[in-house]
Amino acid sequence: MTTGAAGAAPAHRVPLGVRAREGLLALLPTVVTGVLLLLALQPAYRSLLDRGDGWSIYSYHGLAKDVLQYRAARLDPAVSREEREQIRDQVRSSLLTPGQFDHLAEVEALGEARLNRIRTLLEEGTPQALAEAGRQAVQLSAQAEALSNQQGQDYASEFRQLRQVLLWTALATGLLSMALILRALRLWRSERERRARREARQREALSFASHELRRPLQNLLLASDLLRHSDTPEAQQRLLGLIEDSARQLASRADLTRLDDLYLDVTLRVAPTDLRLMVQRAAGGRVAARVPEEPVVWSADPDRVTQMLENLVENALKYTSGPVEVALAVVGGQPELTVRDHGPGIPPERRAQMFLPYERGPLSVAPGQGLGLSLVRRYARAHGGDVTLEDAPGGGTLARVRLGEPPLVDERR
Repeated sequence: MTTGAAGAAPAHRVPLGVRAREGLLALLPTVVTGVLLLLALQPAYRSLLDRGDGWSIYSYHGLAKDVLQYRAARLDPAVSREEREQIRDQVRSSLLTPGQFDHLAEVEALGEARLNRIRTLLEEGTPQALAEAGRQAVQLSAQAEALSNQQGQDYASEFRQLRQVLLWTALATGLLSMALILRALRLWRSERERRARREARQREALSFASHELRRPLQNLLLASDLLRHSDTPEAQQRLLGLIEDSARQLASRADLTRLDDLYLDVTLRVAPTDLRLMVQRAAGGRVAARVPEEPVVWSADPDRVTQMLENLVENALKYTSGPVEVALAVVGGQPELTVRDHGPGIPPERRAQMFLPYERGPLSVAPGQGLGLSLVRRYARAHGGDVTLEDAPGGGTLARVRLGEPPLVDERR
């Protein structure tokens, strides 16, 4: 049992591809930001990492100080031999541990001073060699200070570049986010306009339907009244033909009036009603009815209950060639209507969407707009109940309508 649909179904389910696309677009600013930062900051980070996190030139200054102090001690007769040897050993110790001189190769590349040359000159020990060693040590210290100043400038330049990269990344991310927001607003406006156009077409169709249904309805009422006073077979036959034609016109145009009930608030006109009469009225042909022996009187809108039964029975007859069973029972003190068919059934994962407008069942072979089950659920909930679809014992589908107390009651007749 299901409900037919003529035309395309509305976009109540977003396709997986669209969801994936929109999800990727939502992540796009984050991805772009990460890629830009990675590509732009990696060179600067590598440059800073290769140059170290800062180094000291005090070892070069200390070497120059020790060499000059040793030369002065050699020239000063007041300095004892032990003191001179102690100073010399200190200088040799510094020269024999070149690892304490950070970036030695880069420092030596900035001038003519060389650490090995200083060590060689100290080993010679002549006054001229010591003087040259002192000059070399001072020059090497100056070269180290020049390298330190140059690296400081490079660090400042790298940080300025980092700041520019962050600013440009923020600008690119902001522009991209703005573009996505504008796109979302454009899609929202487009969807709103599309819905407005669709609703305008529906209202226009309803206006035409209301206008066109008045004539066959008036003809039907007039012919019925004349038939009561007709006394000749010919007049009766003519009036019966008019009634049949008017009824056919009403049936052919009644689908659009259901749209009005679907999209507007349901207004019930309830009254104490014996539900057995409506269930029995549905019997005929392949439809069998089963009702309790005692009357089942309930506060309900008989027209709406009749419409629920008609839609459920019509759907059952469309999708099965076997018998259809309509039953009324009282469960938990409340009436329960069931319509059972012997058709192929509806998969459990599709039952919820069968109550959505314009949904068709697994067998799309019967004509219809797909509004039947949606209308049944709307009426059932207006009565304080609901409708469900279940697997029938032995195969087929069982539609179960439970009626409660109508939350909104209008007893005007």
